[in-house]
Amino acid sequence: MSPILGLQLLLVAGGAIAVSAVARRRGWPAPLLLVAAGLLVSPLVPAVPLDPELALYVFLPPLLYSAALDSSYLRLRDVKRAVALLSIGLVLFTTALVGMVVHLLVPALPLPLAFALGAIIAPPDAVAAVAVGRRLGLPRRTLTILIGESLFNDATALTAYRVALGAFVGGTVDLLDSVGQFLLAAAGGVVIGLALAFVFAWLFQHTRDSLVENTVMLLIPFTAYLAAESVHASGVIAVVIVGLYLGYRMHLRGFGTRLVSDAVWKVTDFFLETIVFALIGLQLVTVIEGIGGYGAWEVAGYAAAVLGVTIASRFAWVFAVTGLIRLLSRPGWQPAPTPQQSVILSWAGMRGVVSLAAAFAIPPEVPARDRALLLFLTFTTVIGTLLIQGTTFPPLIRRLRVSSEQEQYEDRLAEAAAQQAALEAGVAELERLVGEQDGEPDEIQKQVIDQLREKSWRRSLSAWERLGGGTGQGGAETPSALYRRLRREMLQAERQVFVRLRDERRLDDEVMREVMAQLDFEEAILER
Repeated sequence: MSPILGLQLLLVAGGAIAVSAVARRRGWPAPLLLVAAGLLVSPLVPAVPLDPELALYVFLPPLLYSAALDSSYLRLRDVKRAVALLSIGLVLFTTALVGMVVHLLVPALPLPLAFALGAIIAPPDAVAAVAVGRRLGLPRRTLTILIGESLFNDATALTAYRVALGAFVGGTVDLLDSVGQFLLAAAGGVVIGLALAFVFAWLFQHTRDSLVENTVMLLIPFTAYLAAESVHASGVIAVVIVGLYLGYRMHLRGFGTRLVSDAVWKVTDFFLETIVFALIGLQLVTVIEGIGGYGAWEVAGYAAAVLGVTIASRFAWVFAVTGLIRLLSRPGWQPAPTPQQSVILSWAGMRGVVSLAAAFAIPPEVPARDRALLLFLTFTTVIGTLLIQGTTFPPLIRRLRVSSEQEQYEDRLAEAAAQQAALEAGVAELERLVGEQDGEPDEIQKQVIDQLREKSWRRSLSAWERLGGGTGQGGAETPSALYRRLRREMLQAERQVFVRLRDERRLDDEVMREVMAQLDFEEAILER
């Protein structure tokens, strides 16, 4: 990497983080603001190329792995039919429909390249949709479907993309061979993902070191992706399988591993997503300069048609499939989405960096004129879905009044009951341990035992109080809220003393960091 390119990427990262910081402070959707900022500054700065290998081999694996690690295997299993219909059926439907429309609009474009474009823009990126949906309280089942679709749809799209390009280079299309390639790639990804999941699970059982385990976790997505892609299997599926398996077994790791893992992947996601969405907007000049041989209104018409077909194909598929599910539903099946939820699923089709990376990765065998057109249509579809659907997604959710208030109440009720049962088990264990002691506990031991009983009672009380929204009668502060507020103020006063003693050279920096860490952990518990 040249120093100039390195400096460009550093400036992109710094600028993207600054824009994201503003978005977070204002409560705006950061991905959309990053794309808009990239579009605005693109004509004013030197071109920052989007290297497809950087996107597919550096950005994609950790983002997929983090999403899988944070997902619920059990919830995904409950919506597996919906996820399969979207991540496989909808992707292939969009690929075929867009390919046919583009071939009709541009007869000179070879049919395999038209289908390649369909595969490129078929998979949505649910990052922006899920972020908005969580903030506005979308039902968990709807969010799970969106997350599950985004985990697996890239595998379908990239396989279809390779088949289409292979047909262009080879000159023929064998449907059975294409289906066989897809099944082999998917099965290979599953096998490699499970094999690596078992290997890493066994490794973690023998480490018991939070720092080592989280360092290894940073390598897992790249290992799984490269292992699968090296044998022409689906690296996307391999990464997702490993992430789901290890995430489901995260309770077997130590508390230190879980605490560090949560922080590591939050930072990783934030850093990579800010760069990715900024890079999308910064491709404006590169894409426009590459298009040639077409009139401005001509390519604008092509772009509008592709964008419209892309959006409409999702609506058609979602409503057709949900209607069919509602018609064929049997007792015990998961209920079909409501019309309001179907609209939300249909409108949550924002495209992302995987589509642009695939377009930039079109091989040199494709004529430059055709390659430029495919890249332009991909870029306009990505930008169009992000800015049109992304900006209207929050008001659409509010207008349809789809919320998870009842679900949240049931969650708090279930949490309170589970906390009660767990705390009763903890207190019973405490009483058993006290009963096994020889003789009566002394005064200091009694104080420790009473503190443990009081802490259990306070945790149980806090869980039940959350059922009322954290306030008591007449909006008064609950005992648990009062405890947290006063204890936070006490912790801040204690920190000031430690800092003052450090500045007076009466306390070493290393000792201060140790005691600060203890206070930080206690405050983190209060926040949670």
